[in-house]
Amino acid sequence: MKNHEAETAVEAAVAEELLNAVGPAFGKLRRSSLLEVENPISQKDLGRTLVLNVVLEIARDDTEVTVGAVASHLGVDPSVASRMVSDCISAGYLVRAASQRDGRRTVLHLSPEGEELMARFRRHQRSAYEHITADWSERDRLELARLMVKYVAAQEALRRA
Repeated sequence: MKNHEAETAVEAAVAEELLNAVGPAFGKLRRSSLLEVENPISQKDLGRTLVLNVVLEIARDDTEVTVGAVASHLGVDPSVASRMVSDCISAGYLVRAASQRDGRRTVLHLSPEGEELMARFRRHQRSAYEHITADWSERDRLELARLMVKYVAAQEALRRA
């Protein structure tokens, strides 16, 4: 019986250590996306993809995308979001337009260049994932992908609640 209790205690300690490592691991994920894989994304454009992705996410909900919505989604001050959006506009990745619902409001859309950057970024992410997991079994690669997508969906559901 004592041997079983010792094994259970070791398993609990290993599980605790593994769960404590999740946060730092997620922190490293974005930085690792700069890996030298085919057609790398510049550091500056990598930061811009954060804003562009938020614009796409908000638009997917059939909601007009404003600087305020970007700020809310990112959890930053509107002035910070405004600077981030202005940088993306200056780079040619975002376009400001009059709202079709309320002409007094300005909404944001990806430009064709922004859509191309996001397509390139998605290809880069996929390439980095395949490079990092190249020596994994196909089953493990697909299981991690499935669990990551499940985790993000749960996170989104909590954010919307």
